[in-house]
Amino acid sequence: MTRSLNDKLITLAGRSLVIAILLFVLLPTIVVLISSFSSTSVLFFPPKGWSLRWFERAVNYDDFRHGFYSGLIVTAWASTLAVIIGATLAIAIERYTFPCKQVLEGVLLSPLFIPHFTIGLGLLMLVSQLGIGRGYSLVIFCHVVLVLPFVLRSVYVSLKNLEQRIEMAAASLGASPLRVVWTITVPLILPGLFGGWLFAAILSFNEFTASLFITTQATQTLPVAMYNYVREFADPTLAALSVIYIAVTATMLIIANKFLGLGKILNVEAGH
Repeated sequence: MTRSLNDKLITLAGRSLVIAILLFVLLPTIVVLISSFSSTSVLFFPPKGWSLRWFERAVNYDDFRHGFYSGLIVTAWASTLAVIIGATLAIAIERYTFPCKQVLEGVLLSPLFIPHFTIGLGLLMLVSQLGIGRGYSLVIFCHVVLVLPFVLRSVYVSLKNLEQRIEMAAASLGASPLRVVWTITVPLILPGLFGGWLFAAILSFNEFTASLFITTQATQTLPVAMYNYVREFADPTLAALSVIYIAVTATMLIIANKFLGLGKILNVEAGH
């Protein structure tokens, strides 16, 4: 009886701790959400009045609109190239043996632990020394480097869950390695490819630290435009834009998880 009561108390304490941690983590988001509806021209919490005008300004502000379109261009190219390059390299690393295989994998995964500002600053110094302009190609290249590890992770998990005997059966029937990849491997790992593309797109669109060093006024993405805005203004426009950001990102992830099961793709839950 006492043991059962202790177990219940421990369970209750554990759940309470988790809820407290979640509330602590979400507290800044809640403050931003409430502040975005403020009617005053200065960011103030709690708001003295309520208004939607900051959402209208966030949507209509020219720099934000230009940053949004620039971000879409960079994100579309970077995430697509990252999936193509990442899938090719992941299949090669997972299925074949070749010299310096582990070194290559370590280099590809290095952006996970190298600070992004270091990568951005390094690229800025490199293009300055080579006399290369800071156009879209540089921003796209930087974003490909930054999101590639997440694509590799997604494809790795899909390859691990793939029944390799299907590939072996196709090879035993005379299919070349390239034909096996295109007709068997790629179609079967499509959910992993799409999951990798989705995460790459979200990370690329929200990338700020490295982008701050390599973008110009013509190529600045939305996070950089937001940074430039907050240096000049202190109104709740950024709070409103942040709420839109959070809502869109959460919706994309919910939809993707509903139809693809991102937990299985990323190997964070048991398969059924």
